[in-house]
Amino acid sequence: MAQTTVDGVEGVQSLVGQHLGYSDWVTITQEQVQQFADATGDQQWIHVDPERAKQHSPFGGPIAHGYLTLSLLPSLVPQIVTITGFSMGVNYGTEKVRFPSPVPVGARVRAGATMESATPFAGGVAMNLGVTMEIEGGTKPAMVATVVYRRYV
Repeated sequence: MAQTTVDGVEGVQSLVGQHLGYSDWVTITQEQVQQFADATGDQQWIHVDPERAKQHSPFGGPIAHGYLTLSLLPSLVPQIVTITGFSMGVNYGTEKVRFPSPVPVGARVRAGATMESATPFAGGVAMNLGVTMEIEGGTKPAMVATVVYRRYV
C-alpha cells in the first residue's frame, strides 16, 4: 500500500515540496543483473562475471547496471504514491539522472520520492518527482533522479 494517496490535479499540486515516503526494500540478484544484461546487450564483466568482478573490479564483486537501478522505478514509485482521478499516466522522461554509488549484487535498495513540481496542462498534470535510490547500510545513494510523469484526466 502506498504511503501517500492523492486525488486529481489539485491533490497532486498540494504535494509540491513534500516528501512522499519510501518503497519497500528490494534485493538485487545476479539473476536480475544477467536478465538485464541479456535484454540490453550490456554484458560488461563487472555485471555478469562474478568471479572476475570479485578478483579484478574496484567494487569487490559484481554490480548492478545503473540503468537497472533506474528501471526499478515503475515498480517502486507506486509503493510510494497512489494518484487517483486520472484516466491514465505515462512516464514522460527524466530531467537528470546520476549514479553516485554502485549497487553490489546482493544489496538491498529502496526508493524515496519528493514531489518537486506539478504543472497543469490542458487535460492533465505534469509531475516532477525527485527520486533517491538508497542502498541499505550505504553512505551515498545509488541513484538520484528527477523523473517526469504525466497524468491525464
